[in-house]
Amino acid sequence: MREPESLCGLTADEVLSLIEPSGFRYSHATLVTNCIYKKRIRDINHLPGISNKLRNLLSGSHVPGISSPEQSLESVDGSKKYLFRSRSGLLYETVYIPDGKRHTVCVSVQSGCRMGCKLCATARYGFHGNLTAGEMVNQVIGIPEAHLVTHVVFMGMGEPLDNTGEVFRACSIMTAEWGLSLSPANITVSTVGITAEVENFLRSSECNLTLSLFSPFPDERILYIPAERNHPSGKILEIIRSFPARKRRRMSVAYVMIKGLNDTDSHLDGLKSLLAGSSVRVNLLPYHATGDSGFVSSSEERMMYFKHSLVISGISASVRKTRGADIHAACGLLASGLADYKRKAY
Repeated sequence: MREPESLCGLTADEVLSLIEPSGFRYSHATLVTNCIYKKRIRDINHLPGISNKLRNLLSGSHVPGISSPEQSLESVDGSKKYLFRSRSGLLYETVYIPDGKRHTVCVSVQSGCRMGCKLCATARYGFHGNLTAGEMVNQVIGIPEAHLVTHVVFMGMGEPLDNTGEVFRACSIMTAEWGLSLSPANITVSTVGITAEVENFLRSSECNLTLSLFSPFPDERILYIPAERNHPSGKILEIIRSFPARKRRRMSVAYVMIKGLNDTDSHLDGLKSLLAGSSVRVNLLPYHATGDSGFVSSSEERMMYFKHSLVISGISASVRKTRGADIHAACGLLASGLADYKRKAY
């Protein structure tokens, strides 16, 4: 018997294509998507405001497709890490970060990653498969805090622009009136930089974009972010500059700071030179050690020095505080324990 397909991950137009031959209209399709994405109904038989005829039509071939995480861990700072398993068996992690009135979900786009960044635990886990748009959206609506979510960042496991079609679809669902109705200004996609896809993203999406930079010097960046070889950061930033700044869309770079490695005065000068005259914001992040790298994060004082120096130079900058490090939920730490998950309790 054929396994029922998931409604989570479908657009209103796609739902319409399922039900229109039976006489239903677009308004009925949006009723269904609102039940899935806004009301988070997990049983087709309990979809409110839907006729029995429509319920019966959908129940024969589809399920809502909203699933709960398999395991969870809570940090001392209130953030939570959730472990999900896809219908095909892929493992991936999601992080919920409360901060006052702001409630952010950090979404994964792949199980593992194939970018090979040297200081990232997800890279060490390897690449196991792409996630679907429905699985990405489910990370937002399938957690207990779904009703609180105000922001989404595609900064979990995987490279978003290595799974562009599904990420674009997920962003569309999250921002559509018939979907989650989040503002594009509250959604950020992070990338190591894939040239053609960055251009495609900027042309097609209103969401924010963050480039993981690590170093302003290409010959150094390539040692830690291999994508630099085929997708130079200078070219990526050139593409970003070529698009007119939009009031509600933020372009930024993420700069993970490591003591004695990329926090020298020459690196600071390199950042200033690279970003001079642009509207690109710099987010300075502490480094979280993975394995036996031997590296440690720059001090808070050094990070603040970078920030103030950049701001004085006319470059917008901020220091991002660490969240969830004690449960391996912070930047660069996702997938730290997944290799052992099948052998022992999470």
